[in-house]
Amino acid sequence: MIQRLSRRLSALARGWIVVATVVIFVLFSILVLPRVAAQSAARTGGAKQPDTSFIYSPADLYQMAEAFGPAGRQAYILVRLTFDVVFPIVYGIVLIAVISWLAGKAFAPGSPWRLLNLAPVAGMAFDYLENTATVIVMARYPLRTPVIDLLTPVFTFVKWVFVGGSFVVLLALIVLASWRWIGRRPQALK
Repeated sequence: MIQRLSRRLSALARGWIVVATVVIFVLFSILVLPRVAAQSAARTGGAKQPDTSFIYSPADLYQMAEAFGPAGRQAYILVRLTFDVVFPIVYGIVLIAVISWLAGKAFAPGSPWRLLNLAPVAGMAFDYLENTATVIVMARYPLRTPVIDLLTPVFTFVKWVFVGGSFVVLLALIVLASWRWIGRRPQALK
């Protein structure tokens, strides 16, 4: 099943799709992301946020909820249920498309290294788990949310491992695919 998903994603990664996803990601990052981040920071009083943290504890999560205040928690929940439904798709499709396309250039068909295109899928999945969990904790605050409050920091950490790892994979594949492409070019006569 995992290999089938990887192959299907790779089959979709044609040149024009890669270019389109990169353009969408760049436009989204320039036009939407800074505005939403600034509004979110203003509405939550500039307090530290779980989704931008790498490591935090359940106690830290409750401190963030307290620091947001009622209006900040409502704003945080609204962003998770609107913008943060779209953003993982935007960064996910560009990472999946580019990694799949580059892996196709760098590795032979059937190579297990082509499975690297699934790292962004895992990142997206844990991003949605994190968003769901933080919404539940913020909505219930000041009540405690056992188990979910323990899982939320884990979801965030694993999300960042896969999302950050996807960008590392992307950079490594750019280098590897470029090296292989240069190695295949005919040598110029002296």
